[in-house]
Amino acid sequence: MDRREEDKVSTVYFTKDLSAAGVLKLYEKVKQNISGKVAIKLHTGEPNGPNIIPREWDEALQKAIPNSTIVETNTLYQGGRYTTADHRKALEVNGFTKFTVVDIMDEDGETPIPVKDGYWLKELHVGKHMLNYDSMVVFTHFKGHAMGGFGGSMKNIAIGCAGGQIGKKEVHMGSVEGTEWITGAKFMELMGDSAKATCDHFKGKMCFINVLRRMSVDCDCAGTSAAEPTCRDIGILASTDILAVDQASIDLVYKLPPEELKDLKERIESREGLHQLEAMEHHKMGSRKYNLVEVL
Repeated sequence: MDRREEDKVSTVYFTKDLSAAGVLKLYEKVKQNISGKVAIKLHTGEPNGPNIIPREWDEALQKAIPNSTIVETNTLYQGGRYTTADHRKALEVNGFTKFTVVDIMDEDGETPIPVKDGYWLKELHVGKHMLNYDSMVVFTHFKGHAMGGFGGSMKNIAIGCAGGQIGKKEVHMGSVEGTEWITGAKFMELMGDSAKATCDHFKGKMCFINVLRRMSVDCDCAGTSAAEPTCRDIGILASTDILAVDQASIDLVYKLPPEELKDLKERIESREGLHQLEAMEHHKMGSRKYNLVEVL
C-alpha cells in the first residue's frame, strides 16, 4: 500500500434517526458520484423475514433517486429465492410489488467481469443485467452472517451481485467446478475478490448505506428462522468508501456493552469475519481510517 493510501481518511456519516427520513438525510451526503441509470442493491430477504429493512424506507430511497431500480440476484441455496419465479413470489410476500418492479439481475443469465489481482479469482460471473446500470447505491441491513460472520456493504455486493448458479459458486466454492463450501479467512478473501470486481466495474460511481437495526446473528437469508437480536439498534451509516463504512459499522457494534455484544461478536470472530476488512484493505478498496460525522 502506498503512502497516499495509508494516509487517506474517509468520511462516514452517521445518524441515530432510524427512519426513512434518516436514510434520505445520509443519502444526500454521499450521492455525488451517482448518475445515469442507477441500481439500488438490496438484500430483499426470504419470505416474511422479520429483520429486513422496512419496505417504506426502500420505497422512499428509490423515489429520491431518479432513473433507479431495486436489484437482486437469485440464490445458490434452494430457498424462497432459488428460482426467478419463486424469487418474485418472495418479493410479493415482502411487500416490494406494492411500489416497484425489482430487477432480478441474473434472470436472463450471467456474464463474467474481471477480478484484477484477486486472491483466488480471475473473473466473477454477475447477473447480466448489472451491465445495464451506470451507478450503484448499496443499501444494506448490517447484521451477523452464518458464513461471513457479519454482512455489511461488502457482503451485499460480493454475494448479492454474483449470479445464482455460477457467480455464487465462484464465491462460495472457489470455482464453478467446486463442490465444497469454503469457510473462514479464504471465504472472506473470495468475497473480497468479488466485491472488488463490482467496485472496479462501476469505477467509483457507488455509495454505501448500512442500517444498524435488528442485528440478528443470522443473515436475512435465514428468514423467519433468524435468531432474535440480542443487541440494541444503533443507527445508519453512509459513505462513498465501502471499507470505511463497514469498518465504522464494526467499530460502533464493538462499543456495545459486553452482554449485548457477546452473541454478535462470537458469530463474527468464530467465522474470521473481521478478515473481510483486511481483504478490502489488501485490495485497496478504501480506507480503514475515517472521520465519523453525525447528521442530526
